[in-house]
Amino acid sequence: MTRPAAEAPYPAQRLGRARLAVSVLFLTNGAMFANLLPHYPAIKDGLELSNAAFGVAVAAFPLGAIVAGLASGALVRRFRSSRVATAGTWLIGLSILLAGIAPSWAVLTATLFLAGAMDAITDVAQNSHGPRVQKLYRRSILNSFHAVWSIGAVLGGLMGAAAAGLAVPRGLHLTVSFVLFSILTLACYHLLLPGPEPSEPAGDASVEPGSGRARRRTVTVGILAALVVVGIAGALVEDAGSTWAAVYLTGSLGAAPTVAGLGFVALVGLQFVGRLFGDRLVDRFGQRAVAQAGGALAAIGMGTALLFPSIPLTIVGFGLAGLGVATLVPAAMHSADELPGLRPGTGLTVISWLLRLGFLLSPPIVGAVADASSLRVGLIVVPLAGILTLLASPVLPRRVPPRRL
Repeated sequence: MTRPAAEAPYPAQRLGRARLAVSVLFLTNGAMFANLLPHYPAIKDGLELSNAAFGVAVAAFPLGAIVAGLASGALVRRFRSSRVATAGTWLIGLSILLAGIAPSWAVLTATLFLAGAMDAITDVAQNSHGPRVQKLYRRSILNSFHAVWSIGAVLGGLMGAAAAGLAVPRGLHLTVSFVLFSILTLACYHLLLPGPEPSEPAGDASVEPGSGRARRRTVTVGILAALVVVGIAGALVEDAGSTWAAVYLTGSLGAAPTVAGLGFVALVGLQFVGRLFGDRLVDRFGQRAVAQAGGALAAIGMGTALLFPSIPLTIVGFGLAGLGVATLVPAAMHSADELPGLRPGTGLTVISWLLRLGFLLSPPIVGAVADASSLRVGLIVVPLAGILTLLASPVLPRRVPPRRL
């Protein structure tokens, strides 16, 4: 099948609707899973799980993402990013509902595995459709999509925290969340861009000697590896907030369930602020400088909170960590997708798959450290992620002049 090399132009109003629809996909993706997170302490206590067992159950989510992630590109090419993202969102919501009412550790682990698998596929699909819209806009808007994801995560976190604080049955709360966000996603489906994903013709590699191609591939692989480190650093911080913030605030610091949910809300809330202004900051200072400042902020903010533990300072520490890593995942994905020598979409698929390793390894490692010592010690992973960002940031571009319409 021959596919177009570029998108056909669209009227400004139609393009605006497509941007709105992609934003809705990111919103629902952030909100659905976040509705479950404030229930984690109750789920852990109700199933009588140790920190290590709970960490392994939560790690099933990124494990499912890793198992299914490499199929994402084929599914998008076969069924289109708009369809895959919409169907995947519905399946994520259903899996989360089943996880919330799981009667055993095995069921919890299986349903989180399924939710993770669907999330990986949906993530690639919506991050494939977003750049299609961005190319038609001819300026950077990717950080705004991830900012909307943060809005959804804050909304879902607040919904979950309120439900937990008011003792609303988990099944009822998660059913309402599933139905609400599924309807919202389906209502916006027809606003997405039509047609299959455009492809660009591959360049003629025959003009370059074999040794030159080998050197270029080596450089490309090295850059991609460093971008994976940048993405994993952002993933480690996000996972610490989603998996352990409420557990740490409740168990180690004695916070009430409603207050404990504010750790994650602070992280994604300030992450949203960082992404809201991310495109502007990157255009002015460059991705490298923004990432370096963010890494330092995450290391200092959460490091201080762990050195002087208290409920207010811990909430602030998670918030500063979220602000610090706000642009890391979008920057890593965009830079990987722009790497020379790779087919369109290859870099995005590879980095989306590999950075899931951060979500896979973080929960059981932090849980094992917490069982052996304390959760406070396990959360050192957050300032360490900031240090990793500083070490890997030179691979990011210094400054890219903004493109104008």
